[in-house]
Amino acid sequence: MTNKIVIKGQTIFLREKRLEDAPLDYSWRLDEELSDLDATVPIRMSYSQYLRVYEDELSYPVSWSKRFAVETYDNKTIGNCMYYDIDLMRQQTELGIMIGDKEYWNHGFGTDVVNTLVQHIFSTTRINRVYLHTLIWNIRAQKSFAKSGFYAVREVTRRGYNFLLMELTRESWEDFFEITEA
Repeated sequence: MTNKIVIKGQTIFLREKRLEDAPLDYSWRLDEELSDLDATVPIRMSYSQYLRVYEDELSYPVSWSKRFAVETYDNKTIGNCMYYDIDLMRQQTELGIMIGDKEYWNHGFGTDVVNTLVQHIFSTTRINRVYLHTLIWNIRAQKSFAKSGFYAVREVTRRGYNFLLMELTRESWEDFFEITEA
C-alpha cells in the first residue's frame, strides 16, 4: 500500500496510519508504563473490538486531527504522533507523540519526531501556535520538547492529572530554527 504522506526527519519518517499498524498500536495501548506516560489507563477492549474502531478511524478521518506512524529508515515502526484539536480560527493545534518501542527511548528519536512534525505543521498550514500537555513529573519529555523550542506556559490540571502546558509559536520556532541552524 502506498502512503499519501511521508514526512522525512533526520532519523525517522512520518507516514499516514494504515491497518497493518493496528497490532502494534494495540500492544502499546495495553502497556501500563506507556499508559502512565499518556495519563490514561490501559485499554480493556478485545483486539477485535479495537480493530473495528481502528478501521473506522482510518476509513472516516476527521478534519481536526492528523495522525501519523513513526518509522525508522530501516522501516521499523516505533511509535505514533499526531496533531489534533486543529482550530483554524485561532490558528492553533495540540501535538501528541508516543515512542511505543522502548528500545528507541533516550536516543533522540522523540526529539526528531517533534522537530519533523512541527516543521511540517508550520510549513504546510496556517497554524501559528502548537501546544502540548506533558505530565508535570515527566522531566524527560519536557527536556525533549524544549530541545524542539517548546517553552513552559503554566501548570494545568485536567482529568485529575497535573500537566505542564508547553507551546511553540511560529515566530519563536522561526527564531529557534535560525539559532540552531547557525
